[in-house]
Amino acid sequence: MDFREAENQDFDGILALQAANLFENLTESERTDGFVTTPFTAQQLEELVERQGLFVADSQGKVWGYTMAAGWDYCAQWPIFPFMIDRLTGRDFAGTNITESSTYQYGPVCVDASLRGTDTFPRLFEIMRIGFAERYPVGITFINRANPRSHRAHTAKLGMAVIDEFEFSEREYYGLAFETDRSVL
Repeated sequence: MDFREAENQDFDGILALQAANLFENLTESERTDGFVTTPFTAQQLEELVERQGLFVADSQGKVWGYTMAAGWDYCAQWPIFPFMIDRLTGRDFAGTNITESSTYQYGPVCVDASLRGTDTFPRLFEIMRIGFAERYPVGITFINRANPRSHRAHTAKLGMAVIDEFEFSEREYYGLAFETDRSVL
């Protein structure tokens, strides 16, 4: 398995994996295995590639996992992100004052169901973390409370800290943070 920055030729695989794991495309029982809630278009993926914020796990030309990360300016196109950073600005995490310039948004992350529970998720996260470590000291993400698998993976496997709990658009979320200079592997 190759873990690397994504390229434009990865878009079809990313979009197919996204569609197979998008909350609204899954049954209630399928959601217990994890899901993603933020859909991306090919144009949005292209901008992430330009910003060096899109990462994939691939093998022989097939995308088995992806994750994204970007500054708050990019994420502002989705209303939940300005809401989150407004709530968190001014708080301290691991000695860093949370601001738009000292933190970035990580996620979503999606791994093919056949590879969940393997080292694919932490390795995919690690390539993203390394890619952003020189740019920001702290990463921020959110997890839908209805996704306990993702919560366990991010807190138990990656050691992220829950720093906020909030409601947005009638859904409940955890806000999490991590230090970018701390390896998880």
